[in-house]
Amino acid sequence: MTEKRQINPLLKSALEFGPVLIFFVAYLRYKDDVFTVWGTEYSGFILITAAFVPLLILATGALWALTGKLSRMQVATVILVTLFGGLSVWLNDERFFKMKPTAIYLLFGGLLAIGLARGQSYLKYVMEEMMPLQDAGWMILTKRLMLCFFGLALANEVIWRFASTETWVYFKTFGLTAAVFAFFMAQGKLFQTYSIEQDET
Repeated sequence: MTEKRQINPLLKSALEFGPVLIFFVAYLRYKDDVFTVWGTEYSGFILITAAFVPLLILATGALWALTGKLSRMQVATVILVTLFGGLSVWLNDERFFKMKPTAIYLLFGGLLAIGLARGQSYLKYVMEEMMPLQDAGWMILTKRLMLCFFGLALANEVIWRFASTETWVYFKTFGLTAAVFAFFMAQGKLFQTYSIEQDET
């Protein structure tokens, strides 16, 4: 079994969020540029996507090498980024990369839904070490997060289809992350009610 190792929290955050921030900054710099590669014109968005995919793979690989562990969500994210990013570059069509968050959140929400249908919380399996909760709390949190994921998938579809590319980039970089953060912050009452520590006192 691979040993899990601790690394500097700042380095860990840089490897996890650095590629996304680099994508955002590069987009702002090159969004209006057009590049000709081997006789084919590519927008700045497509070229940045082409650079982002290997950058994310390298950062995730470095994270695995340093910590000895990757979450299933991280693995799934890298696979879907590679798939949809690769399709966008190969077909010179930015729509595929814009659909990537939709696929990710539908996948995560669908997996949670399958677990709930079986009377299980797959979220507990992933996050139990971080948040020790009673089983009832895990089921409630899982249902809420499932709905959150489906809501984010719907929001991404609406924004990339009806808003500008720049709006979508801001939404992807900051909106989605802020929404997930806000979701967990809003679960404070649930954590207090169903925490194992409180149950044992």
